[in-house]
Amino acid sequence: MTRGYRKADEGRRVDARTERWREHRVRVRAEFVDAAFRALDRFGPEVSMGDIAKEAGAAKPKLYRHFEDKTDLYNAIVDRVRDMLWERILSGVNLTDDAVADLVRRAATEYVAVVSAHPNVFRFMLHSHFSQQAKETERALVAARQSARRAAEYFAGLLPTESVDVAGIELVNYSIFGAVASATDWWLGANQREVSAMPVERFIEYLAESISALAQAHARFNGVTIDPSQPLRDAFVVG
Repeated sequence: MTRGYRKADEGRRVDARTERWREHRVRVRAEFVDAAFRALDRFGPEVSMGDIAKEAGAAKPKLYRHFEDKTDLYNAIVDRVRDMLWERILSGVNLTDDAVADLVRRAATEYVAVVSAHPNVFRFMLHSHFSQQAKETERALVAARQSARRAAEYFAGLLPTESVDVAGIELVNYSIFGAVASATDWWLGANQREVSAMPVERFIEYLAESISALAQAHARFNGVTIDPSQPLRDAFVVG
């Protein structure tokens, strides 16, 4: 009986050590991503793994202990940006009561605020030499698909049952992400020292209009009318 208790205690200790290592690894990875943002802001999109390790106050071998390769770090940076955007957008809106036009405008405003705060991070994601050797689909596209699906499922829960087409909503969301990424690439310019081609407020208006136009076009294609002055639950009319 005592031997059985010993085995159980040993198992709990192993599980506790495993959990502590997992938490440590998550924390250190997050710290390296923080350092990557700082290094990108400082050195630009051609930042090296050495630059990031130095910014984190660590040796490069430690960086590679927590990331499989450059692509793994690239993926983590893209995931951080995605989470930042979701948090900023969702924290500032009421998805149930705000008018559709206000939601679109707020989303565009928060997006441009993040781009303006970290332009080199977005240049890095759009033109990263880190991911040029990757055989798998670029993480930015994967993240866009995941976000498109997430948004589609959320919107579907707000719409009348007979008008729900999750795949269609996912498609238009993905199309919007692609259009916004292309517009961002143009706005930032390939040269990080280049002055933005359009003032911030006008760029926000452009994005909001583009997003609205894509959503309206998709809705018409599926026999749905969108009233942008209404909240999501009342904005969609079938037929």
